[in-house]
Amino acid sequence: MKALDLYNTPSSDFAAKVERSIALLQECAATRARLTQASSLGAEDMVVTHLLKLAGIDAGVFVLETGKLHAETLALIPKIEQRYGISVQVFRPRQEAAMHFVRKNGEEAMYQSIELRKACCDIRKMEPLARALAGHDGWITGLRREQSNARAEVGEVIQEAARVKISPLVEWTWGDVWHFIAEHQLDFNALHDQFFPSIGCAPCTRAISVGEDFRAGRWWWEQEGAKECGLHVQSDASSPLSPPVSSIERAPS
Repeated sequence: MKALDLYNTPSSDFAAKVERSIALLQECAATRARLTQASSLGAEDMVVTHLLKLAGIDAGVFVLETGKLHAETLALIPKIEQRYGISVQVFRPRQEAAMHFVRKNGEEAMYQSIELRKACCDIRKMEPLARALAGHDGWITGLRREQSNARAEVGEVIQEAARVKISPLVEWTWGDVWHFIAEHQLDFNALHDQFFPSIGCAPCTRAISVGEDFRAGRWWWEQEGAKECGLHVQSDASSPLSPPVSSIERAPS
């Protein structure tokens, strides 16, 4: 079955969730002028990009092009640019650092240990992320609480050291995501039709089987507790803002 046929099952309060997400983005934009969206080019992030348009928010969109992404993932960049009339910013790892890591540890270092896999993520994701977020006072993600146990408590707005992280889809289900995609005829990653619900770098992503966890295809050789790259792991310096709107209003601009 195709992803749209398999997953298009909205919640009973789907319309209210859409309204809440748009309102949250508008509230955040009212106090945080320099916003940007971190897009993995997965289903959730295609929804977020469209929500930004519906909300009338002029926020940039960036992609961390790790050098290991699937061709199906990269194919979405020109589609976004054409549909929304924007230029997607692409941030790549420092070439010298990536080449040194591969020369020292090999192309398949990520399979050797969690430490090496996370070191690879640091070079290909975390350092480029720091460059992508420089100069912004807020970034927007497609995180949902349903995605994994590690994300079950994620807040709509989290105050980080230098900026806020905004996640307008935290309450959405996978069925809500796909219903929105169907309603608005959004492009999506072709790998979703091949049972890839969560898509990262090609060496670190596989299709899942019936009954497996949503993120079972990510770093599948590792134990469940290790399955994050660092982008969305809450540090001690980060804390949810509750309620989101009033907390944002108290934050310095």
